Amino acid sequence: MGTLKVRSDMARKPRIHFPGAFYHVMLRGNGGQDVFFSSEDRTRFYFLLQEGIGKYGHRIHAFCLMNNHIHLIIQVDVTPLSKIIQNLSFRYTRYINTIKNRTGHLFQGRYKAILIDADNYLLQLVRYIHNNPVRAKIVCQCKDFLWSSHNSYCGESYISWLTTSLVMSQFSDNLETARIQYIDFVDQVECEDKLTEFRNGTLGGRFLGDDCFAEKAIAKTEEKFQTRYTFKEIINVVCSEYEISPSALTKPGQRRDVSEARAVIALLSLDTEDLTLTNLAKIFRREPSGLSQAASRLQKKLLSDSDLAARVKSIKSLLKA
Repeated sequence: MGTLKVRSDMARKPRIHFPGAFYHVMLRGNGGQDVFFSSEDRTRFYFLLQEGIGKYGHRIHAFCLMNNHIHLIIQVDVTPLSKIIQNLSFRYTRYINTIKNRTGHLFQGRYKAILIDADNYLLQLVRYIHNNPVRAKIVCQCKDFLWSSHNSYCGESYISWLTTSLVMSQFSDNLETARIQYIDFVDQVECEDKLTEFRNGTLGGRFLGDDCFAEKAIAKTEEKFQTRYTFKEIINVVCSEYEISPSALTKPGQRRDVSEARAVIALLSLDTEDLTLTNLAKIFRREPSGLSQAASRLQKKLLSDSDLAARVKSIKSLLKA
């Protein structure tokens, strides 16, 4: 029977994260330098965005790829935003460094992410992002900039990985009517005070919303798994609960109890900041995407399966003991 080798990652206090959260993400070039040098670069970035969605299950509601910075509106599933952006920025930086035959950082320090009150700010933020090239005097109209999601909202182009339905549904249930109203909305003059909020956020730059929204978001985050645990500790407690050997987790096959135990471990690892699914996949000899999908399915199942929910709650209690 093989030995399960586990590294002792320790967790930092996690960022604000809960399934379904919306973020305005901004990635800027290191030192203000360009991050895109050709149409092929932006096309490659599209491909990496699409791959990331397939791997982590999040949604992108809007984007704008400027020369030296990037705007994204991302709605996460169970995978924290940090892992999504780290994967994206690492792979794109590797691509640029390869074609430019260079090394070093492409993006400036940590990316900026503002948690959005989507009920009150999503439409305005989409307008802000799509008007970015106009404000920068790169083009006269949003439609003239080819590397944003605006033309997809207008029906002039189609991007398979872009989610437009949520925004459009807030204008009209009829798609053609929604497009007409969306175009009229985007052309309206933006409030200068709001532009500053969209760039810098509110309440210390962490939110785009009021105090009530922030309090609710923090409460949702605090419900999650925040204590300092290692992979080994999580695996041992889960295996004890399921009455299986840790070595069973590395073996091929589809035993229901083993598969469910792996999914529970993956979900708990996602909720612990420094425990990555990439490292967990090495331990289990599985693909990270498979573990991410299993955790996502488990998260959804917890909503309807009271026995499973109770079991996971018991595991968390044992870990905290």
